[in-house]
Amino acid sequence: MLEKPNSDKLGDNWERETLIKLANSSLDEQKKTRRWGIFFKFMMFMYLLTILWLYTPKNVLSGSSSDGTHTALVDLSGVIAPDSEASADRIVTALRKAFEDEGTKGVILRINSPGGSPVQSGYINDEIKRLRTLHPETPLYAVITDLCASGGYYVAAAADKIYVDKASLVGSIGVLMNGFGFVDAMEKVGVERRLITAGSHKGFLDPFKPVNDDEVEHVRGMLSDIHNQFIDTVKAGRGDRLKSVEDIFSGLIWTGEKSIEMGLADALGSSSYVAREVIGAEEIVNFTTQEPLFEKLAKRFGASASAQIMGQTGAIQLR
Repeated sequence: MLEKPNSDKLGDNWERETLIKLANSSLDEQKKTRRWGIFFKFMMFMYLLTILWLYTPKNVLSGSSSDGTHTALVDLSGVIAPDSEASADRIVTALRKAFEDEGTKGVILRINSPGGSPVQSGYINDEIKRLRTLHPETPLYAVITDLCASGGYYVAAAADKIYVDKASLVGSIGVLMNGFGFVDAMEKVGVERRLITAGSHKGFLDPFKPVNDDEVEHVRGMLSDIHNQFIDTVKAGRGDRLKSVEDIFSGLIWTGEKSIEMGLADALGSSSYVAREVIGAEEIVNFTTQEPLFEKLAKRFGASASAQIMGQTGAIQLR
C-alpha cells in the first residue's frame, strides 16, 4: 500500500532549500563586496603612492662631478608673499643651506614669478647680498624661465648675472595697488554704508564711498616712494650694465632677448647650461625648501582664491 506524501515534510524541505539558497547568495554578495572593497582600497593606495612620488623632492637633478662639487639650485616659483611657496622665509632658508654646503661651487636661483610683496622681495634681495659678502667665492646666478616680473625682478637684480630664455618675460618695474568701487551699486540696491572711524582718513579708499582726491594723491605718493626704492635696488644690482632706455622703469615688460639689449639681463641660458658652462659643476642639487605633501595639496585648493583676494583687497604689490 503506497503512503501518501507528507506535505509538511515537502514544505520543510522547500523552506530549508530556500533559506540555504538565500544564505549562499548573501555570502556570495558579501564576497563580491569584499573583493570590490579590496580593489578600491588598492586603487586608492596606488593613487596616494603616485601623488607621493610626484611630490617627493628629487635632489640630484642631473650629471655627476668628479671633484665632489655641485651646483646648488633654489626655485622661486609663484607669487612672492608670506606663507606662500615663494615666501622670503622659504627662499632665504634654502639659499642659506645652499651657500653653507661645502660642495657648492655656485648657486642658481631659478625664477618663475609674477612678483608680489615688495617687503618679501626686499628681504630676499638683502639676504642674497649678505650671503655673497659672506661667501665671495660662491657666485649666484639668476635663471629666468617663463616670467620674472616686478618682485621677481627685484630679487633677480641682486644676482651676479641674470640668464634668460629668448621668450622669457622680464621687467614690470613698477608698483600697484588696486581694488573696486561699489558706490553706484550700493545706491541701486538701496543699501546704506555705515562706517564709524576715529581719524579723518581712517577709512580711506573704502570701496563703498566716493573716491577722495586727497587720499588718492597720498597713495600715489606712497607708491612713488616704493617705486623709487625699487629703481634704486635695480640700479645698484645692475650698475653700468643698464642701458639708458626710455620706459625701462615704467612697468612695461619685455622679452628675454630685448631685456639683454636693455641691460636687464646678461645672456641666454638655462639652469643646466649655467651649471655646466658657467659654474663648471654639472651636477645640480636642489636645495629648495619643500612643503609637506599634504599641506601642499591642501593649499592648492585655496591658492587660486587667495591670489584673487590678494589682488582685490588693496594690497601693495610689485606686480
